[in-house]
Amino acid sequence: MVATGISRELPNVAGRGRIRTGRIALQGFLIAISLLWLFPLAWAIYTSLRPYADTALRGYVSLPATLNLDNYITAWNQGEIPKYFVNSVVIVVPAVILVLFLASMLAFAVTKFRWRFNLLLLMIFTAGNLLPAQIIITPLYRLYLLLPLPAPLSDNGLFYDQYVGIIVIHVAFQLGFCAFVLSNYMKTLPGELTEAALVDGASAWNIYRNVILPLCRPVLAALATLEVTFIYNDFFWALILMKSGNKLPITTALNNLKGEFFVNNNLVAAGAVIVALPTIIVYVLLQKQFIRGLALGSTKG
Repeated sequence: MVATGISRELPNVAGRGRIRTGRIALQGFLIAISLLWLFPLAWAIYTSLRPYADTALRGYVSLPATLNLDNYITAWNQGEIPKYFVNSVVIVVPAVILVLFLASMLAFAVTKFRWRFNLLLLMIFTAGNLLPAQIIITPLYRLYLLLPLPAPLSDNGLFYDQYVGIIVIHVAFQLGFCAFVLSNYMKTLPGELTEAALVDGASAWNIYRNVILPLCRPVLAALATLEVTFIYNDFFWALILMKSGNKLPITTALNNLKGEFFVNNNLVAAGAVIVALPTIIVYVLLQKQFIRGLALGSTKG
């Protein structure tokens, strides 16, 4: 009987050992991936703290003779970081508000009302996110130039070299993703809420504004954090659709730190770190709301 009892315990011990080994292996893998992902950021910070003369003499893969903040001071002044940061705010804030407003309306329409093409409409909007931006840049560029604006206001067209043109393209590209996330979350909301509001005589707009939107605040906060990061970090659209240097967002304006025949990579690294700080700070401050908001619609019930 003792032997039988021991034999019954052995499989449990072996199973626990395999689970413990699996957890250690998984944690080791995740740590390795995290370090690999953080390595470029750490290398950029390291490079930004080194004077260019030091790297020119010793090479980038070497121990530094000195570390200082001179590159950050030069990048801040020479790159005119505050001015271009204001340009980014002018683009990011309206774009995020419009994306969330239109996406929430679309998600409300396809989840709370039954009509023939609701799923097809959502699929069309979501499919737009699968298109690489480079595919449509040539026709979009021509379209922006062809849409006229009265000459006293601008000679460049309605959307070309205008903040509104960058805002519109960001809204168009981000709308499908936000609508997809919001529709999945709204499906988890009890249908009785909408039915009760309809019985009380509430209009569709009142149901959307006073019933659905307040319940969507967590996921809207999560999406806002994500969209601020997406739109703020964009480099491509402003580079193609903006020609006025004083209108560029901060990420595209980093090109101003590059010379015509010479590039100080240490200076560019310092500018890139400064530009990246706002999104890092936003995520660190709002990471709990971000994770909780995205997880709310993962299960139904």
